Amino acid sequence: MKKVVIKLGTGILSAGNGKIHEARLAKLANGIQAECKTQETQVIVVSSGAVGLGMGMLGIDSRPTDLALLRACAGIGQCLLMNAWTEALRKVGLVAAQVLLTRDDFNERVRSQKVQETLEALLAQGVVPIVNENDSVSDEEIKFGDNDVLSALLCSLGKADLLVILSTAKGLMTHPEAGELVPFVAEITPAIEQMAKGTESPTAVGGMVTKIEAAKIATKSGCAVFIGSGEQPSELSEIINGDATGSFFAPTGLELRERKRWLAFFPKPKGTISIDDGAREAILNQGSSLLATGLLSIEGEFEKADVISIIDSKKETVARGITRFSSAELLEIRGKSNAEILSLHPGRTRPEVVHRDHLAPHFSNSR
Repeated sequence: MKKVVIKLGTGILSAGNGKIHEARLAKLANGIQAECKTQETQVIVVSSGAVGLGMGMLGIDSRPTDLALLRACAGIGQCLLMNAWTEALRKVGLVAAQVLLTRDDFNERVRSQKVQETLEALLAQGVVPIVNENDSVSDEEIKFGDNDVLSALLCSLGKADLLVILSTAKGLMTHPEAGELVPFVAEITPAIEQMAKGTESPTAVGGMVTKIEAAKIATKSGCAVFIGSGEQPSELSEIINGDATGSFFAPTGLELRERKRWLAFFPKPKGTISIDDGAREAILNQGSSLLATGLLSIEGEFEKADVISIIDSKKETVARGITRFSSAELLEIRGKSNAEILSLHPGRTRPEVVHRDHLAPHFSNSR
């Protein structure tokens, strides 16, 4: 049974003026119901928005700097938030449960165990936990960064398979103003972190910076992460199957065997490369990395670190892998030796097209 944590940002559920975006919430509830009932998926929802809803009810435009007033907004908004979730899930035959947490619930081992036990008990009964930071008693204005980090900590605590972060952002962009969407991230590097910028929303906190921080926590715990837009949310099944538009982050905390299993079944390939019989033998039966000498052809446009499908001379899919070169670079190095590749790319230290640790052989293409 899969376990999925869905984190929803303030801007997704709030329609402004203290109102819930009911149509969007209904679509999310239907998606949760479909996964819970037909796909045997356990779902935990981390729902932001209490402070923003409370602000709307009180006619406050900017996030309060006074901590007592901020707590008051949270108390008002949390009632609205839970009423909305309870009703939306009731309409699709599901039961909601409120779980309010603070940072201290994760800092102390006994308390974190109680949190885990409570969540497991709720999930075992088919209940959907609706988790939020307990802003009404928090000692500081910001604890979890609009619940991004909270959702990641829950993934680590509960050994979740996938964290879905939905907000007003389309995903990770190469540049905050006019950049392109980064569809797949094999590893969160300093370059990836540099792409993230904060938000200027008057009701939300965090932004892409905290989402990348959350992704680092979750992926190191062996949990895949999806960051995408919740304004027009894709079907939850599309996200889980790797077919949605957004940014997917590969888990890095898995043992090698589990990482290859994830690679084989989760991400959608961005392109295809064809290999000769010698390369096929090497990766399937000898446990070798894929080298450029065995490349026959390259199909599609993809970048370094994208997931690609690998087919043999008979057009049969034999593996998936994370490529070290873009499609344009592969066209340049196809058929060349390791020494020639390193000469062409002096900044590179590894000439493999796909390293064996990032190669999942015998992929079944029945999906």
